[in-house]
Amino acid sequence: MLIRVFACALLASISIAVPAATAQENLAATATSRDDEDGTDVLGAFTDSLKLLMIEHGTRIAFQDKTRRELTGPFWSDYRRSVRLPRQWDDSDAWWVNYIGHPIHGAAAGYIWLDHERRAPTDISLSRRYWASRGRATAWAAAYSLQFEIGPLSEASLGNVGMRPETTGWVDHVVTPAGAFGWLVAEDAVDRFLTKWVERHARNKVVRASLRLVLNPGRALSNSTAGRAPWFRDDRPLNW
Repeated sequence: MLIRVFACALLASISIAVPAATAQENLAATATSRDDEDGTDVLGAFTDSLKLLMIEHGTRIAFQDKTRRELTGPFWSDYRRSVRLPRQWDDSDAWWVNYIGHPIHGAAAGYIWLDHERRAPTDISLSRRYWASRGRATAWAAAYSLQFEIGPLSEASLGNVGMRPETTGWVDHVVTPAGAFGWLVAEDAVDRFLTKWVERHARNKVVRASLRLVLNPGRALSNSTAGRAPWFRDDRPLNW
């Protein structure tokens, strides 16, 4: 189920991003230069995070019967009853949802922040600047996760997750930001040490694009919210 939902979200985002992909790659150098001159674009990060939120909630509504059923009824009273302090660790979701799916969607939010942060390093390194940037991205992912769980546009307000006590747990509040940090660093490492290595030996654009999608799902979702192809890299086009 997680794979199907993620695939549908990614396909939806591709349909939004692909028309702008060619122009985006042509303007990559200009965009990078402009970002270096400006400060962190918090409004841009907020806007793209809202797009990611719409993709995720749209997928929930499209493919989860239980979410659609809970859209009826008194909104505010149901929402208030759904926001509660968790009493246990688990939230009745499958383990792969909590420990794979949530870190990926947290990493996507983190990459959105990095995309708008002034001079955020692209490649993984031992530099203080790299780890500080990933720390700020994790903080943004934590805020995004909290909103996704109990905010005005959340699982609690759209689907009444939490109305039943067993459907809410600490796992989401802890694993999503912590997992986002680990997933960000892991994707950065894979992109630098594996994906780049393969791309130096594989000239086929389809192979390169597919590899980036499979090995960097968080970055792919983040790219899509900015209207770029999911496989986009600002430092290397597919034919680099």
